[in-house]
Amino acid sequence: MRRSTLAALAASGLLFSPGSAHGDDSAVPADFNRLVLDTGRIPTAPAEPDLVRFQMHGEEQLRLEGLRSFPLDVSATVAQAHPGAISDSLGQNAFLTHWLRITPILQITDKLTIVGQADLSGLLVGDVAHDTWPDQTPRDSYDPNLQPRWLYLEWLTPVGLLRAGQQGNHWGMGIVANDGDHPSLFGDYRYGNITEQILFATKPLGIDSPFVVALAGNVVYRDNFALLTNGDVARQGILAAFYEQGPDMLGLYGVYRHQTHDRSSEPNAPYTEFLDVGLIDVAGHFARPIELPRSTAYVFGSFEAAMELGNTNIERTLDDGNTTIRAYGGAAVAGVVLAGKQDVQANGLKGERPDLWGRVVASIEAGYASGDANPYDGVEKRFVFDPNHKVGLLLFDEIMRWQTARASAAAQDANLSNGQRPPPGATLLPSNGGVFGAEYLYPTFVYRPRSWLDLKLGSVIAQTTADYVDPYRLVATKEGYVNYQGGSSQRHDLGVELDGGFEARVTVGQVSQRQPLRLQFGAQGGVLFPGGALADASGATMKTPWVAIGRVGLQF
Repeated sequence: MRRSTLAALAASGLLFSPGSAHGDDSAVPADFNRLVLDTGRIPTAPAEPDLVRFQMHGEEQLRLEGLRSFPLDVSATVAQAHPGAISDSLGQNAFLTHWLRITPILQITDKLTIVGQADLSGLLVGDVAHDTWPDQTPRDSYDPNLQPRWLYLEWLTPVGLLRAGQQGNHWGMGIVANDGDHPSLFGDYRYGNITEQILFATKPLGIDSPFVVALAGNVVYRDNFALLTNGDVARQGILAAFYEQGPDMLGLYGVYRHQTHDRSSEPNAPYTEFLDVGLIDVAGHFARPIELPRSTAYVFGSFEAAMELGNTNIERTLDDGNTTIRAYGGAAVAGVVLAGKQDVQANGLKGERPDLWGRVVASIEAGYASGDANPYDGVEKRFVFDPNHKVGLLLFDEIMRWQTARASAAAQDANLSNGQRPPPGATLLPSNGGVFGAEYLYPTFVYRPRSWLDLKLGSVIAQTTADYVDPYRLVATKEGYVNYQGGSSQRHDLGVELDGGFEARVTVGQVSQRQPLRLQFGAQGGVLFPGGALADASGATMKTPWVAIGRVGLQF
């Protein structure tokens, strides 16, 4: 269960969010999310009246990954170099990546806060992928990537909270707006939604009311569909209204987006791509204690559902007309936490209900994203989750991610017959690792024999919500309505994925009196038993893909 950024923003002085008193097992702790997913992060000390304080938090993470090869589309350049080739792998089987994230915070009393965040990330050693450059975070070079993420001012006024500057957007479970700063049980976050934004949140019914309204206007710096530095100019207006009190939240989030990109099909033939789309998104979450004879337990749940309506000329039809957008998706999760207890004084623990930790966590998530099997019908139905909403390790985050990225790269290959003017919409094809055109069940289970050790299991059972069609093979190479291996697009079973892993969190020192230094280490792995949607023209499915990841990190 993830708390929304808008809700958390308003809660920093506008919302009354009652927690539980120490030792009171009849209420839900204010930091309940820690019982479900302990991220190991060092919490930021809250702002205080008459106190100016600077804090610097962050993390350095290393990932050593092994990945079994699986077949992808063959670009025209590769086909010319290797005549007769019918498939081409990612080219990447073993590699080491890292990212360093720092978050400096200056608190000027409890009224004014300045927040910054930056990443330095990249591939350190190992294999390099090829023909995946349309993906927003390709692993195709050793070039270090310095990403300035946030730099904004937050001012608590007598009538509401004003935030201005470059900042992240996050709402609900993060299937649409995800700031890339919310860890998940499996996998890792990436860049997330970053905007140049002015946002104002207030409580129109009075300071004691749990009802909040937030209004924002922004220019997108980076998200799943636009990158300002690549010439994508996306302007958005946002209106959100929600009720939040304690662990309960229910809200509505609306966005209107106008996006343009100046292009040229020939030296003297300029034109402008545009995207006009409206989004309606409803989200909520809850948690409740439950009565058990000899233990403390809680049930929890959250949901999010969204619909996109609009039109665009990016995916031009056969008569060069506009494409109508009608896409929808959502997800819901329900679970239970059985809490363990520990000696607070003996362990020197602090925080909200430090005696409690989630000994056993079991949950199941169900999700749906509409799919599109026909690029020619003038209606775009494909709904894509934000890639930072993680569902397993392998199917969506590796297999389908690189299938769409390679298809996009192949469609824009300079050696293709129409390489000077790629098929319309080719730039929007990559999923970047997000769920798209699929429905799934995602049960997970975590057992913590100690508060600092997670043993975890998960499974993804998925199928497509429309025929699984490779637009590159349909439009560019004229192979017809086939999947990304040339097989039947009418087979919808994506397969079953099994995931497992462990993670340990150990305090190894002190950065300062209030700030510990925490070591994380562990491993994750997944194996996919592919279904018919991943079969080739002969009906044979790809050899069983797997991924194994070693994980080491420092939180400070």
